[in-house]
Amino acid sequence: MSSSTKQYTLFDHLLELRSRLLRSVLAVLIVFCSMIYFANDIYEYVSQPLLASMPESGQMIATDVASSFFAPFKLTIVLALFISMPYILYQAWSFIAPGLYKNEKRLIAPLMFGSSFLFYGGIAFSYYVVFPIAFSFFTSVAPEGVNIATDISSYLDFVLKLFFAFGVAFEIPIVIILMCWTGFTDPESLRKKRPYIIVGAFVVGMLLTPPDVISQTLLAVPMMLLFEVGVFIAGMYYKSDKEEQAEEGNG
Repeated sequence: MSSSTKQYTLFDHLLELRSRLLRSVLAVLIVFCSMIYFANDIYEYVSQPLLASMPESGQMIATDVASSFFAPFKLTIVLALFISMPYILYQAWSFIAPGLYKNEKRLIAPLMFGSSFLFYGGIAFSYYVVFPIAFSFFTSVAPEGVNIATDISSYLDFVLKLFFAFGVAFEIPIVIILMCWTGFTDPESLRKKRPYIIVGAFVVGMLLTPPDVISQTLLAVPMMLLFEVGVFIAGMYYKSDKEEQAEEGNG
């Protein structure tokens, strides 16, 4: 080993880890500070699917004294974290990249980009597809004479739970690719387990979403489709990887 090669100790790695964590926290704070002025506007935008489904007499209320402040504040913090996620993933990638092989680096970078894209896609799907359908159903089945008045904190907890559930569920292709890449399983084995995956999708939908059939189904169906996408992409990578190993063996 040449003298120009720098040796990193455990302390050096801990210092670098701290540095990258601080950069990630700073990024979240910068995004949060840039949006805090618009906190009420952001909350109003997020609440539009419910407000659009409410009857004319329906409204949102604040049952707690400070909830009118803390609900938009909390939403802005979570949104800042979501927006900063690509940069946070980049910091994680930069920390682990020196210890990866060339073929691993070639796969990890697209996976990080894809995971961010899919997470945002899950949030967008829940907001633009799930919320209008679910809220229209909820308000339409309200008993006669019941005035719909949703607490803003309860609504925020509900939508954040769905945002997170759909964002995580949309990561299924990434999980499948990583499982096949690490040798934990292979695409053919996953195809044989398809009936169990379908049942598991509905079970996960039941656990991650509020206790209503609509939300569970609207989460389970995309999960099954994403499973097929993940198996297809993993199959392509698995095949190319096998061919590359065969060529290296013949060489």
